[in-house]
Formats: sequence, structure tokens, C-alpha cells
Amino acid sequence: MDFLKLADKTIVVFGLANRKSVACAIAKVLQAAGAEVIHVVRSTVRKETAEKLFPDSRVFICDVEDEENIMRVKKEIAASIDGKIHGIVHSIAFANYADGFKPFHETNKKDFLQALDISCFSLIAICKHFRELLDANGSVVTISISTTRMAAENYGYMAPIKAALESSLCFLAKSFSSFSKVRFNGVCPGLLKTSASAGIPGYVDSYLYAEKLTLRKKGLQTTEIADIAAFLLSERSSAITAQTIVADGGMGINYFDADIIAKVVD
Repeated sequence: MDFLKLADKTIVVFGLANRKSVACAIAKVLQAAGAEVIHVVRSTVRKETAEKLFPDSRVFICDVEDEENIMRVKKEIAASIDGKIHGIVHSIAFANYADGFKPFHETNKKDFLQALDISCFSLIAICKHFRELLDANGSVVTISISTTRMAAENYGYMAPIKAALESSLCFLAKSFSSFSKVRFNGVCPGLLKTSASAGIPGYVDSYLYAEKLTLRKKGLQTTEIADIAAFLLSERSSAITAQTIVADGGMGINYFDADIIAKVVD
């Protein structure tokens, strides 16, 4: 039984970097469900990676920091397919930590605005320019984080930017509702083992700590996040819009885990 009803649907996935990317996991789930996946990646190197991982998929290049690139890639995709696309996956995030982590009040304005542009505004720009190509009953899914209200020092200024990304969902849903039934939702995972996270100082320790705080005492798998994204892209989630789904294995309600308390008190 085709529960998700994604067979023969066309989904554009932004953000694949390598095989450990959330975008890669989502694309695999979509393909397994019978969907056609079109990848949009940042560079020529990532295009080569995407083509090796998904030899049957179209792959386009688009650096979303320049809005003209978004306009161009929309035209290229439109010219390569017949009809509409049925979904968009926005799995894009970037922050410049080249100078190392600083206290939040010392955040560099240029770095903050660049991260906001790439990680948040890109979603708005993509939706704006892909509007006519997107099916009236389509779905847009972005990837955020499990909470933007926890001041993790090694995550720097990205939590406020993810908060802006999540807030954008309700405004996009409202504005699109005047001419379509397109839905906008986000998946908000806890800590994952991705190549992007590997570049965050101290992330491994944070991941192991988060794993202990989950109710199941097991870290999150990227494939689990991909399954949720696929559901939100499918007709089975037709009643859900302007929402975020937190997927953290119960970490957010387990601050007073007895095992963790015992180790701290000892």
C-alpha cells in the first residue's frame, strides 16, 4: 500500500552536501517512496557528490546568498520538467565561525546577517520565486533545531536565526493561503551526526550528553528526521501547516534525569 502517496510526485531538495546530510537522508526516503527528487546544491563539487549518490536525479547549482541564482535555478528546473513540482525541502544553514566562538554579545553583525540571509531568508526567497512552479496543494518543509530557547554556547548565534526561520513558516503559510493550499512546516531535530555539526567545537560532547538525556538513551538518527519530513511532504499531513515538529527523543522533558543528576552530584 502506498501510504504516503508520494509516487510520481516531484520534490526539489535544497541543501545536500554529502551522504551524511539531512537533505541526503530525506531524498533517499522520497526516492524509496517513488518520488522524483531534484537536487539543488551550492557548488560544482557538491553537484558531483549529489550525482554519485543519486545518479538518476537531476542536479542543479544555486548559491542562495545571491537571489538572482534562485531566480535562475527556478527557470532551469521549470524548463527541465513537465508540469509542476509538489514539494520543496529547505535544508540550508550556514554560519561563519572562522574566527572561533565568541560570547553572544560579541557577535559580528556581518556574520550574523550573512547567516540570517543564507539560513532563513533563503526559504522566503525560494518560496517567492518557485510560487508559480509549485503545485497548489504542495508542501514546503524546512529543517530547524529542537529548541531555540536553550543558550548552547557552542551553537553561537544560530539559535536566534533558526527562531526567525520557524517564525517565517506561519507568515508564508498565511500569505500563500490567499491563492493556494500550499503547506509550510518544519522538522526540529535534536542533535544529529552530520558533517555540518562536526565542525562545531565541542559538538561530540554535546551529542553524547544529549543522547543520555533522551528517554530511550539512544541518539537520533538522520533517517528518523527524514521520515518525518517525508510525512510532511505527503498528502497524509494535509491538515498540518504553519507548524514545527520537535523530534528530540524526549530530551526536552528530561532535564532531571536521575542518572545525569547522580553523576553531577557525585
